Amino acid sequence: MFVIVRHGNTFESGEPPRRIGARTDLPLTAKGRAQGAALGAHFAARGWAFARVLVSPLRRTRETAQAIADHLPGTPAAQPCDWLREIDHGPDENATEEAVLARIGAQALADWDERGLPPSGWEVDAPARLAGWRALFEEPRGDDGPVLLVTSNGAARFALLAAGLEAQAGMKLPTGGFGVIVPEPGGLRLACWGERP
Repeated sequence: MFVIVRHGNTFESGEPPRRIGARTDLPLTAKGRAQGAALGAHFAARGWAFARVLVSPLRRTRETAQAIADHLPGTPAAQPCDWLREIDHGPDENATEEAVLARIGAQALADWDERGLPPSGWEVDAPARLAGWRALFEEPRGDDGPVLLVTSNGAARFALLAAGLEAQAGMKLPTGGFGVIVPEPGGLRLACWGERP
């Protein structure tokens, strides 16, 4: 089982959200840390013991993974994974949503949110991301437990694309939200996407 988590909040209440990606290494806010703790408590209540923890190299994902692990004794140390790295928004990095929409237009943003097609100027490296997810999904697995992956909204959507499950859910994960992909004989099943504890 693959449990895919989007990191917790990085903006304070009332602060205008911005497009942050690979070049903006923000810490979690107090609410973001609480979201991570809520995920950890939720997973503990389900009895999940993670065999592996993979994270984006950035601070917000590592902090979220640690907040989850704090509720799950025995969780292995998080391993940074480059294909989980946040995307680079190019000229839109650290810009408000209003400014991004003015530059790229509504259709380009819809194409990204609905089909994973990046707007002009964004550095995504979709082939490497898809290859990373596919390699993970194809690894031989025993009964060693689920894999926890903590990343960004931009990177998480490639799990759905790599598994061919994008038509079953909206591609966006909310901050502090998660999705579950379950390997089954003959393929992968989307158990949930975009849930919060």
